[in-house]
Amino acid sequence: MLALFVLLLCMTSSFSASTRGAGAAGPRLNSDRLYKFSYTTEVLVDRAKGSKDGSAGYRISSDVDVNLVWRDPSSKDDQLIQLVISNVKIKNVAPRSAKKNIFEGATTQSLLGEKKLAALERPFMVHLKNGKVSSFYCYKAEPASIKNLKRGVASLLQVQCRSGKVIENDVSGRCTVEYKAAQGQVTRTKALETCKTAETGFTTYIQVLGVSGESSSVTVFTLEDGFIKSAIAKETHILAVNARRTTAAKIVSRQSLTLVAIETGPFEAAGKNVASVVKSLDEKLFAVGVVAEKVKSQCKGCQSLFEHWQAVQKQFEPDSLSKAIAPRSFLALIQSIRKASKDEILQVLKRSSKTALPQVVDAVTSSQTPDSLDAMLQFLNFADPKGLVLQERFLYACGFASHPNERMLQALMDISKGKIGSKDIKESVVIIMGAIVHKLCQKGGCELPTVVEVKKMILEGPYSTQVESDIQMYLLALKNSLLPEAIPLFSKYAESEVGAYCTISLTALQRYDVALITDEVKQTVNRVYHQNRRVYEKNVRAAAADVVFSSNPSYMEVKNVLLSIGNLPKELNKYMLSKVKDILHFEMPASKILRQAMKDMISHNYDRFSKVGSSSAFSGFMARTADATTTYSLDILYSGSGVLRRSNMNIYGASNGALLHGLQVAIEAQGMESLIAAKPDEGEEDLESFAGMSALLFDVQLRPVTFFKGYSDLMSKMFSMSGEPMNVVKGLILLTDHSQVIQLQSGLKANAEFQGGLAIDISGGMEVSLWYRESKTSVNNKGAMVVTGNVTVDMDFVRTGMEVSFETEASLDFITTVQFSEYPFLVCMQMDKTTFPFSESLTKYESLPSGKSYVSRRGHKQLLPGSEFPLHQENSNMCKRVFDSDW
Repeated sequence: MLALFVLLLCMTSSFSASTRGAGAAGPRLNSDRLYKFSYTTEVLVDRAKGSKDGSAGYRISSDVDVNLVWRDPSSKDDQLIQLVISNVKIKNVAPRSAKKNIFEGATTQSLLGEKKLAALERPFMVHLKNGKVSSFYCYKAEPASIKNLKRGVASLLQVQCRSGKVIENDVSGRCTVEYKAAQGQVTRTKALETCKTAETGFTTYIQVLGVSGESSSVTVFTLEDGFIKSAIAKETHILAVNARRTTAAKIVSRQSLTLVAIETGPFEAAGKNVASVVKSLDEKLFAVGVVAEKVKSQCKGCQSLFEHWQAVQKQFEPDSLSKAIAPRSFLALIQSIRKASKDEILQVLKRSSKTALPQVVDAVTSSQTPDSLDAMLQFLNFADPKGLVLQERFLYACGFASHPNERMLQALMDISKGKIGSKDIKESVVIIMGAIVHKLCQKGGCELPTVVEVKKMILEGPYSTQVESDIQMYLLALKNSLLPEAIPLFSKYAESEVGAYCTISLTALQRYDVALITDEVKQTVNRVYHQNRRVYEKNVRAAAADVVFSSNPSYMEVKNVLLSIGNLPKELNKYMLSKVKDILHFEMPASKILRQAMKDMISHNYDRFSKVGSSSAFSGFMARTADATTTYSLDILYSGSGVLRRSNMNIYGASNGALLHGLQVAIEAQGMESLIAAKPDEGEEDLESFAGMSALLFDVQLRPVTFFKGYSDLMSKMFSMSGEPMNVVKGLILLTDHSQVIQLQSGLKANAEFQGGLAIDISGGMEVSLWYRESKTSVNNKGAMVVTGNVTVDMDFVRTGMEVSFETEASLDFITTVQFSEYPFLVCMQMDKTTFPFSESLTKYESLPSGKSYVSRRGHKQLLPGSEFPLHQENSNMCKRVFDSDW
């Protein structure tokens, strides 16, 4: 019985203030009294750890008179009150010299304008019911910004006198609020993350490259004689780039309402209900709702899209793509495109030079507005095989889209069903559709009609054709989609007789969450590695081993892999030894179970762990900071004759528990033994001569590139090789894309835009010289990145804000040199990072429509030294021999 009593007591104490009790539900006004308040609200923006004195912002102060107009005779907590704002002043938020003070010499009327000031000082009414704003009455024709300021004042009258959690409406939206009542004081804490408003933003799906925020809103009410003596509110929003949290912005909004005096006021009006009373007092007053209205920002003297393009078009030429100015101009152009119409966008596309046009396609597609998508679909002719470059740039930009929608996926679906002039483009369309499906499913859109249709197409695709390239296309699309339904299909194709199907399927399985890799899938992967049913190519077995080690292996699985070492082909033996050592030294998830298995001397002994060869696997750190960690791995597998079989370079980024596969460049070669009269390894006797490259960029698998296929193609290209690398991917990519509208309780509104752009150029090549008995493969990565964060509070009569940014330019080269003039072959791997610049900047500003402005800039630049990333000691020794032999 006691337990039941305690439970009922807890339940009643958590009820909202609407529950009637002995005390007042909310503040109560006395009749024929005029409550005179002083009111201030201020907003400031600055870096996350900035002080008030150095912030940009402004303060609005005024007097506020409040009186009771009408009370429901049957309920003292059902009140209609009138508020009148007067003596309005606008000043700097912090002391500043006259030269830097944009408000110096300005009057409130000159800042607001006569009409807006009159509207702000016009009386308005609030219907308070049980301490909550039930209705808000003002003139409909008043500017939205003025009505929002009035709503901000009204929000400080909304309070309940009992502790508990409630959902209530105010200027911020519909929010969950917790009240804590003490003697003469009530603290209101608003859970800002729960607030629902009409204006919503978007953010990138990649957490590592995204933006995270912290928000708080606390209002402390002091009550005396049943009414508000003071209300002090503070609201803080901090937004930071996850990968570099010093690139951050802070918005602080404060409100203060203090009772100054109580004088004799007007008597209550007669009436049956609120609506009739309001109508009898002023027919022009209408209930407009307490939630803030959308304020349309007006841009006077802003450039049109074409004018903007004319000013920056030189920065979009190919020569600028390795410089930070390219992604910075790219981000600015995206902002202009998002405000432009379809016809304006088409004008820029049609007037761009041929060399700059691919970069313009990147920008237009990355804008992700209905008009930009319509413009691209009208501009591109997919039936024309000559338009391959622009078509593929459009498709890749769709794949990298920060927040794709169903309409973008439907557009690609329509393209795939239409006439396509290039087979390469047909493959890219399907592969990129898989990437968009994955992003939409991540956002909860897996059951959207178009997503369901595409899922069905790519899941059934491999069974609908016998054409090898088409099956690979569907498998790559499924690899991008990461659909759980595709795991059984990958498991089936992992045991295929076609090596390419096996490799794609196994590398796809490695991308899934370990929890989805069932025992049946593990059994399949182990069968492939141990060749229980058929003989497989070395690179297929190596891929299977990678899946085994990355899928939470059992003790017996690891022990069986260790027991296989020594019985494998020579180079696969060496690769597996390197892989085991790499897992142990880099403390990967499988390292613990590996150490247990290696305690058994049968599986871990000198005979197994002394095998020689050139193949290797190595992982290391590229960068480690408090916010993010970047790692790299290089896996090299050679054939028994010493010719490259597979080269795989990976770069991963990790931040706050999230992982991003930033880059993977895999070079694969087969059937090269005939060039040096060598014997192929087991299972590779009948392989056609082939070399190609596959790239995965920011979790998106791109269409593979073929260097040559077939002996005749090999010989023709060998004699025509210029040493110039082949382009894999080149262009501008929108990495970070965060847009947020922050409706402050004061009625002011902040807009936050964080964007990160990357200009990238990845190329690779393979040279074989029979004369010098040497082969060289190279992967060249050049890039420039810019990340900017812009926070503005724009109230049409004054604008304040700040921009934080950082930028860098870098180059990363990976070169593998093989000399087969002697045996065993000499193999040297190099991974070099050039010296690169890095800079950060902070700009704070305030401006008036008259043109008067204040700007404060700070920043620093530094030059970070280049380096050669370390690999295993055996490689260092081999490189010395290679370079010594060059003299």
